[in-house]
Amino acid sequence: MRVRKVFTVLGTLLALAASVPSGAGATEAAGKSGAKKPTIVLVHGAFADASSWNGVVERLQRKGFPVVAVANPLRGLSYDANYLRKVLASIDGPIVLAGHSYGGMVQSQAALGNPNVKSLVYVAAFAPEKGESALELSNKFPGSTLGDTLQIIDLGDGTKDFAIQQDKYWQQFAADVSRRDATIAAATQRPVNDSALTEGAGEPAWHTVPSYFVVAGKDKNIPIVAQKWMAERAHARAVVEVGNASHSVAVSHPETVADLIVRAAR
Repeated sequence: MRVRKVFTVLGTLLALAASVPSGAGATEAAGKSGAKKPTIVLVHGAFADASSWNGVVERLQRKGFPVVAVANPLRGLSYDANYLRKVLASIDGPIVLAGHSYGGMVQSQAALGNPNVKSLVYVAAFAPEKGESALELSNKFPGSTLGDTLQIIDLGDGTKDFAIQQDKYWQQFAADVSRRDATIAAATQRPVNDSALTEGAGEPAWHTVPSYFVVAGKDKNIPIVAQKWMAERAHARAVVEVGNASHSVAVSHPETVADLIVRAAR
């Protein structure tokens, strides 16, 4: 009796083992059931800092995405792109990059040649062709009023930093954000070096990496016609227009921005 019970138990275990995928099949099944979500890397632009992504970060984290909001140095395009490139190299697995404003310049250059970067999202951002600068693109079409609002800080080394005058920040940069929040952002903004805005871009990653665009209808930094033109040139997979949005569209419409990033991640 005891021997018969042993064989019965062994037969049951063998039947169970046969029903479980093994080898490559098991790995594939595990991958399908728990595929790793891409890391979302967010790159702020000039006259802002990483906290400008807070609303977007909160929504992405709620959906289970790992998120890194990079502190963009704003010291020069090559310098900033090299820094971002090193951040990207430290991340395992697939990446979706999203850049706001000048951050689009940086991500276009930093993503080149990195096979982990699967999508680029431009949020009221520059998507340059090789040789183009942020200054050139912002003035390619009429409508930008940024120049009249800038405060110039002479660094004594032949370069200058630019910041937006605090009393002009709300109307220029964040007109659809509450006055209180815009006043805080004006006080905490990070200035950008003039070399960052005048340096020509290298070969851009959007030639080979799928791109997605959020364009802001009331943008006073980068006119919407310029944003749409860059999106069309990049053969964007999707363009979402927020008609009443200021340049701070990621702050005023974080749900819209997060939704497009999630779409790019899929």
